[in-house]
Amino acid sequence: MFRLMGPSDLTAVKELWTACRHDPADWAEKAIRRFAGEENVWLAEENGEVQAALLAVPVTLQGRPGRYLCGLCSREERAAAGLLDFVCAELAGTGSAFLAAAPGAAQAALYAAHGFGRAFGLRCLTREVRRNLWSQAEFDAVTAKKLCELRRQYCPGCVELDAGRMAVVLGDLYARGVTIVSNARGYGLYFRQDDTLYFPELMAEDDRAAEVLMEAARQKEVVVEKAVVTVGADQPLFYGEGTRQEYGMIRFAAAPFDLTESYMRLMLAD
Repeated sequence: MFRLMGPSDLTAVKELWTACRHDPADWAEKAIRRFAGEENVWLAEENGEVQAALLAVPVTLQGRPGRYLCGLCSREERAAAGLLDFVCAELAGTGSAFLAAAPGAAQAALYAAHGFGRAFGLRCLTREVRRNLWSQAEFDAVTAKKLCELRRQYCPGCVELDAGRMAVVLGDLYARGVTIVSNARGYGLYFRQDDTLYFPELMAEDDRAAEVLMEAARQKEVVVEKAVVTVGADQPLFYGEGTRQEYGMIRFAAAPFDLTESYMRLMLAD
């Protein structure tokens, strides 16, 4: 049978998660309780044992309500396929306009078999970062609420989490060493590795505004020569540069709508 998770299921779902995904139990609990919310976790159960679990996180895109599906884990493939099929049908009847996902390579075929198509493409590019003492920015001054506002400002076509769930994402990123650089014309999140800054997200008014952010980050980090930047495939920053990468998938639960300028990034659990 398929059903929503109840409070008494937490231990079993965490055990399934850690066994299938090899994450620590505290991380599994954070994803289940704080990122998704127990009321948004679906289970497949057989003979009283949890066989599969799937998180269906509330999100919006272009003002439309939807769900971000993630964290699919199961004891065997049949249970995962059955649960995904059930959840897609169930959510389509509860007002969700779309279902988004960012499955890894191992699960992409499963999602494709259940009506998901590729969306939310990215571009990855490398740029030299020059030294510029005049490039100014603040660091780690952006709250989760502010980040939601900035994403809405610079990318109206972004798949949006609420501030509480974005706080979980930021907490995970900070634990992995991220730094946020920001000023009045844009922001970026980056990790430093050796002489390279890796920006999983960078948004700004124009190319020069983005370069100023990278230059300010170089001033802070000192020994930096280049930046590897990921932007939306159709984002105007550094347009025409970089190599396209696949990132997400979507299934429309109602009438399809234009995804030309859509963007999804910094999502948890997959």
